Amino acid sequence: MTTVTILSGPERRRRWTTAEKLRIVEESLAPGASVVEVARRHDVHRNLVTAWRRQARTGVLVCEPGPMQRQADEVRFAAVSIAPERQPSAAPSGTSGAIEIEFAAGARMRITGAVDAATLSAVVAALTDGQSR
Repeated sequence: MTTVTILSGPERRRRWTTAEKLRIVEESLAPGASVVEVARRHDVHRNLVTAWRRQARTGVLVCEPGPMQRQADEVRFAAVSIAPERQPSAAPSGTSGAIEIEFAAGARMRITGAVDAATLSAVVAALTDGQSR
């Protein structure tokens, strides 16, 4: 004798929650379990259980863990805030630095003290005859 389930009302399909689907999938993955038997026990077609198993395996069907269910070694993202872009400040007058560049053509350039980027770019372009390498 077979059992027939009659769904009344405008909704003709049953809806399964993610937790119910995962519980059925977990039951079907137990050692010695048969997909056909698990499907029959829950009154679900075996193809649907197989589809749920595939979704669980590929990560489509997952249950979001609550805050207490997280694993200790679980990778999580850190909070990040982007700071506004700042203009580089000029070096204090009391400090001195040195940049020495030797070009392949044999030219050598030495800059001491604070130099702005535009001046440095112009000097490099002049020494290389405007050729980029």
